[in-house]
This record gives sequence, structure tokens and C-alpha cells, in this order.
Amino acid sequence: MTKDLSGLDFKLEDIKNVSANLLQAFGDYKIWLFDGDLGAGKTTLIKAICDELEVEDQVSSPTFALVNEYASNKEETIYHFDFYRIEHESEAFDIGLEEYLYSGYRCLIEWPEQVSSFWPEKYIHIKIIANLDDSRTIEIAKHDETA
Repeated sequence: MTKDLSGLDFKLEDIKNVSANLLQAFGDYKIWLFDGDLGAGKTTLIKAICDELEVEDQVSSPTFALVNEYASNKEETIYHFDFYRIEHESEAFDIGLEEYLYSGYRCLIEWPEQVSSFWPEKYIHIKIIANLDDSRTIEIAKHDETA
């Protein structure tokens, strides 16, 4: 089942409030898929979410490493993936993506369409659209086949 919660517009200076609201609304979802063009703000939003979760580490896009692991004061572990540069889903398999997804820890995934066969039964899909006025529109689809 997919529930669409689209249409939230925000400016980047409001990203702290946006991230807090997302965590309040969807905190029980451990898998978050982030979609959007280059420069749309995926990593920026993930950094704000990690700030809300009191991540102790420096948050940066794992473009070349594929995955970063963060320690948090509010959650035990957070995994941040970036699959922009992979050429085959087998690369995600090789790093153990399935094990991460079913670990019970929060997984924040940029460029999830690159690994769509790995998507679990329950996740939220966040699409960020950069608007001409430098605002962003966020579209959120809640997916839960277990319900």
C-alpha cells in the first residue's frame, strides 16, 4: 500500500523545521529513499535529519564509499547510502545492502532507483523538486506492504 503525502513547499532556511516534522511524522519508518535531480537538496535534507537525530559524526555524501555509518545520540546507528555512481545493482549486493536494510537501523538512501530490486516492504519515498524561486517541493509516498 502506498500513501501519497505530497506538496510540502519550503525554503532551504526552513530545512531544520522540515526535518523535525518528517521525523515526527515518519520516524517509525527505518528506510527512507531520497529522489531528486543533482542539486535538489537530498544530501542537505539528510544532513538536517541527522542533526535532528543528534549525529555525532560529520555527515557527508558517501558518493565514492557508497555508505557512511553515523553514531547518534537518539538512535544507535544510521546508515547513509549514495548510489549515484554505481553501474550495476550487484555493487549494492557486494557491500551487503540487504543486511543494512534489514538491520533495524535507519537507512537513508540517495539515488534509490539504482537499487530498486532491494527496496523492502516498508519505506518512505521522498522526492525533492528544486523550484525556479530556489524553494523546494517535497513529495512523500509512504509504502507499506505489511499493512
